Amino acid sequence: MQKQQHPRQIFEQVIVRLKSGARAEAESLCREAITQDPGDVNFRALLGTILAERNAFEEAEENLRHVIKVAPGHARAHEDLGTVLLNQSRADEALPLLEKAVALMPKSASAASKLAGALMALGRTADAEALRARATQLSPQQAKLEQATRLFAQGQFREAEKQAQSLLQENSRDVNAALLLARIAINARCYDDAEQLLVRITEIAPGFVAAWHDLGSVLKELNRFEEAVKALQEAVRLDPANAVTHYFYGAALAMAAQPEAAIEAYRKAVDLDPDLSGAYLGLGHVLKTVGDQDGGVAAYRRAIELRPDFGEIYYSLSNLKTFKFSDQEIAGMEERVGNNALPIDCQVHFAFSLGKAYEDKADYAAAFRYYELANRRHRETIAYDPVQTEVAHEKIRKAFSLEFFEHQAQMGTGCRDPDPIFILGLPRSGSTLLEQILASHSLVDGTSELPDISMIAQSVTNKAHGRTFPMSMPELTSEELTALGKQYLSQTQRHRGSAPFFTDKMPNNFAYVGFIKAILPNAKIIDARRHPMDSCVGCFKQHFAKGQTFTYDLFELGEFYLEYERMMTHWDAVLPGQVLHVEYENVVSDLETQVRRLLEFCGLEFEQSCVNFHETKRAVRTASSEQVRQPIYQGSLATWKRFGSDLDVLREVLDPVLPEQDRLSAAP
Repeated sequence: MQKQQHPRQIFEQVIVRLKSGARAEAESLCREAITQDPGDVNFRALLGTILAERNAFEEAEENLRHVIKVAPGHARAHEDLGTVLLNQSRADEALPLLEKAVALMPKSASAASKLAGALMALGRTADAEALRARATQLSPQQAKLEQATRLFAQGQFREAEKQAQSLLQENSRDVNAALLLARIAINARCYDDAEQLLVRITEIAPGFVAAWHDLGSVLKELNRFEEAVKALQEAVRLDPANAVTHYFYGAALAMAAQPEAAIEAYRKAVDLDPDLSGAYLGLGHVLKTVGDQDGGVAAYRRAIELRPDFGEIYYSLSNLKTFKFSDQEIAGMEERVGNNALPIDCQVHFAFSLGKAYEDKADYAAAFRYYELANRRHRETIAYDPVQTEVAHEKIRKAFSLEFFEHQAQMGTGCRDPDPIFILGLPRSGSTLLEQILASHSLVDGTSELPDISMIAQSVTNKAHGRTFPMSMPELTSEELTALGKQYLSQTQRHRGSAPFFTDKMPNNFAYVGFIKAILPNAKIIDARRHPMDSCVGCFKQHFAKGQTFTYDLFELGEFYLEYERMMTHWDAVLPGQVLHVEYENVVSDLETQVRRLLEFCGLEFEQSCVNFHETKRAVRTASSEQVRQPIYQGSLATWKRFGSDLDVLREVLDPVLPEQDRLSAAP
């Protein structure tokens, strides 16, 4: 039985997490401590602060008012509650609380600065200016940093940026201001700017572990996973006893396709801190990719024990596809899915999980209700413009014309290496199965969904030279096209083993077939296809980690499928015979014939191991990771029919590409 920790130890762990940027972990620890001792005002005050920082104002206010009632002399609680109210434009209510905070902490520049903000909001300009001057006198730098941080928390990013920049102009070595500025850049997805700031911080203050954490996160966003690993290795060297550092390190290793090392890092994190729920979640993900489903489930369950309100953990279990929830677990998720105090993303994850749970129970009406709820709520939080997609695809079709490829053939352009085998199409259309079949061949390394093709294609755009992708493709010289092909092979080398061929199964590469053939004319391209309804419904039931923004509305999803069809029809016209279309239904009904067809197209000799693909031991990082470790089965065919008339909107959009018997007009 695990020995219960002293509250002081837990409090110190919370502070470490906050300093490391692991706020969700800090919140979880506070909640656990409050559950064990509801009367502990220190944890309740700290929870109120954390909730306020993520704008969960209602719950933050409830906790902080409780603290003030029980401990009227708790200065920080008065300041934080005043801040919560001020951030909601309730300056009149905030004023007495901030006045009390200043009375309790007369030398606090932070409290004085916030009181000045309340006075200014109430029109008491003279009093506000006087107090602001006092705050500045107490600690000029601290007052400005407090104000900048508050502006950032309120979503006033431009004003926060100005304040942070002002601090850096006064003192170019102010690493706290620089870190805030970097986090503002991260929030704006300006990762290149954030990287420059964070590198500068680590040069000035090499021991600033939080900066190394953020640098690792930024490098991951830039898809520079090996560099992220190196940054977090430095953080581990600086603070080897910091569980959060090992947790971040494990996440970077997982992204760098080093699952065994990632498992080791996550296990180190939970050894140092058995209550670090994020590390258990990450551990579950990596154990799943290497085929240890039991270990993955155990890790997820431990994470749920620690954070029962965190929807992503439940979704991770449902995303195993072969896992089924108990009635008790379903009831718990139903209770949480409607809890508006939880973040939207948590509610979305619970809704997707409930959709899967009810589908497993064959209650398809309830399953669709939850899938629809999950998609609708998530669609409200993301940006997607179908018209922009159509315009972009039309430009690609225009640039990569028949004339373009006739000219390329005459010139003999591009890198001639035959190494890559691209598997593309829409998500949830059987691409993981095809990759597993090919990766079971002795001459093929299976990699993952690699982002390199789209990144290299977009690098063609050079506004200084008047170039844009794709319209400038005909302007590229033979040498430039060859160099781009070599760049792709160089960038992807880190994902390969020693086999002469390798797979790249990024589904979205279907729009880049022309680009691939221009820079790598001997590459093989396989289009993974599935019945249009099954393909789209599979997407609708999936909550993607990032991207695939077209999948969260049935009408938009159907329109995107038609765009995919137009694109593949175009490639067949301008590159006849260069793309192999493989129907998932044909693979299921006649596996060996399709395996032989695949291998022949790729110029590979037949190997029985490709038919016995489910016996192949390798890391699989997609939602189908468990399914491809099982023999072929018929149960995944025509599953869209379970949802009946709920899919009429989708069927109507897809009518032009549906088999006659499946069209809406043919329905009985």
